[in-house]
Order: sequence, then structure tokens, then C-alpha cells
Amino acid sequence: MSLARKILVVEDERDLAELLVYNLKKNGYVATAAHDGQAALNAFRTTPPDLIILDLMLPGMSGIEIARQIRTNPKGAAVPIIMLTARADEADQLAGLSVGADDYVTKPFSMKVLLARVAAMLRRNPSPEGSASLLRVGPVEADLGAHILTVDGVEAKLTLTEFKLLAAMMQTPRRVLSRTELINRVMGPGIIVTARTIDVHVAALRKKLGHAGVMIRTIRGVGYQITEDALANAGDAADDAPLADDVP
Repeated sequence: MSLARKILVVEDERDLAELLVYNLKKNGYVATAAHDGQAALNAFRTTPPDLIILDLMLPGMSGIEIARQIRTNPKGAAVPIIMLTARADEADQLAGLSVGADDYVTKPFSMKVLLARVAAMLRRNPSPEGSASLLRVGPVEADLGAHILTVDGVEAKLTLTEFKLLAAMMQTPRRVLSRTELINRVMGPGIIVTARTIDVHVAALRKKLGHAGVMIRTIRGVGYQITEDALANAGDAADDAPLADDVP
């Protein structure tokens, strides 16, 4: 049986915070509230949630700064953040998205709509429970729970999209994944991006993986695969070098 997903509500309006927590619990989530920035960061570090509902305007520390600090923590890189605020200016929305917010809801709002967005966000960011939490191919190891990628034991700093892209390949080593399949796995169904976007991310991944980057092979006309064999044969692998369709 899967565990209920944990949600942290960061809202200084206590009545609204209590209402959100009540409705989240009623819908089967484990919900807690924090009423200022420092309390939110403390709660996040103590028990990292599966999703955060974050007010933009808070006493002492803004929601923008909270989101920024959460995103710089490896445990917070993949946690969905829904910004909740009375400010509907486009500039505020862009500021929230620029520091890693995944969605933006303005007050007043429909509780049913917010709950639907929470459910949709968690579907795009499924719990790793029930699947391997550690993936390893050659010198590359991905910790799905901590969201950390290492090469020969040294952490490589990846973006969220790069991490998900590499993890998708590592979950099925040797199997060739088409660009369309990678887009669906990494971005989610219904998200429209070009195949070229995947090529750009793969090119960046190869660079960040250093000598292990040759394990990501291009299969012309099909897609990509990751295989440890390519590392062993790197000395004579002309086809393991970045191809023309792998760079911007």
C-alpha cells in the first residue's frame, strides 16, 4: 500500500492555512502548515514534502526567497511548488517561475481547482516508492530519492530535466528510447516540446558526465540509449562522439 503524499502549506493567513490543511487532509494527503519563511524552511528540512503550496507574500522572507533556497537543496530540486498569492501581475508570476515554481494560483481561488492542480502536479511527479531508489550504470549512479547524480562518486550538478532524462535512460539500460518517448517520460504527456529540445539536453548531459558521457549513444533515426559497453569501447568509438543532431 502506498503512503499518503505529504504537502507543506506555507501561508501567513492562519484561517486560510487551516482551511487548506483541512481540505488536503480530507482528500487523503498528509498536510502541515508553516506561517513564515523560517518555519517553512525548518519544516522542509525536517520532513521534505512531496509538494509545497507557497504564498508569495510572507513576513520576514518572501515566497521567492523560500523557493530559491528549496531549489538549491538537492532534496528540493524535484519537489513541485505551487505559488499561491493575491498578486496577479505577470512580473510576479514570472519571478515565481524563474526560481522554480511549477504553477501559480491567484487569490481568491476555487478550492476544487486548487485540489485538482495539486493532484495533477503529483501525477507528474510520482513517488519513487515501489521502484528502485538507486540506479547505476557504470560509474554513474542516480539516487532518485535524494535527487543526486554522481560520476565516480563525485556529484554532477544537473537540472531537473537533465536528471529525469538520464534517469529514464538508466531505468532501461541498453534499450533505445525514442525522442517522443523521452519527452513523454520527462516532460509528461500533453507537454509540447520539439525533439530538438531533447537533443540539446543530451548534449549538455554528455558534457556534465565527463568521461562517462560516451555511455549515452545516439541511434540515428531512432533516439538514445545508455550502455556501459560504450565506455569500455570509448577509444575507438567514433559513433559514440556527439553527432550533428545532438548540438544546438
